[in-house]
Amino acid sequence: QVQLVESGGGLVQAGGSLRLSCSASGNTDCISTMAWYRQAPGKERELVAGITEGGTTNNADSVKGRFTISRDNAKNTLYLQMNSRNPEDTAVYYCSAVCVTWGGKRDYWGTGTLVTVSS
Repeated sequence: QVQLVESGGGLVQAGGSLRLSCSASGNTDCISTMAWYRQAPGKERELVAGITEGGTTNNADSVKGRFTISRDNAKNTLYLQMNSRNPEDTAVYYCSAVCVTWGGKRDYWGTGTLVTVSS
């Protein structure tokens, strides 16, 4: 079992910066890829950015050049640095982790943190 807890959300003005954190606990040795997703009101959940255990990243086109995903494997923590925010970034942001064991893969999710960007 892996538990994920997001933090750092809140209300920010457009153009500002914010950093989200996701702390993993439990059987963290099985974690491989981690990612940030978001779900805006009335929309489906979408991938924001992902990062492999080795640090290779992949960002959605909508956040390229503005958001940076990173992870500290020693601290079992995932980060999302968000710069140049705009109101379209308003959403609940979720942390996810893929746990790989001999039994296969399993996805774990945090409960989300709300980020609101005011214009």
